[in-house]
Amino acid sequence: MQHEQQTEQFAIEEARRVLGDVFAPWVQDLGLSVERGECTAPPGAAADWLMALADTSMVFAILAANRGYRPMTTVDQTTHFMRAVTQSDVLADARVVRLGRTMSFGRVTLLGAADAKPVAIASSAFAML
Repeated sequence: MQHEQQTEQFAIEEARRVLGDVFAPWVQDLGLSVERGECTAPPGAAADWLMALADTSMVFAILAANRGYRPMTTVDQTTHFMRAVTQSDVLADARVVRLGRTMSFGRVTLLGAADAKPVAIASSAFAML
């Protein structure tokens, strides 16, 4: 896919298109959906599944910060699992720590949807292509 021109914002419709058109079939098989995207932390949010969910949500956070699609690849991801989730969906809160020209870095907190308690934390690095 060609590098597309940046827009004023990376809209939810574009995120859904990228999920369907750009990600590998095994990522699409996860049944992920994009429900909302925010570029600023909600009030009271921490500064700061599951590895595929963390990786994919971080890509979307970087695309939103970049204000459009840009090819990238995961260089490193470290995930710390805190507890099991068996009866709940999992929510990903992805934050860009540094958006760079050649490398970008982020942190994802994965939360159980039923109780909003953390289940894992992942930090990752991406090479910007």
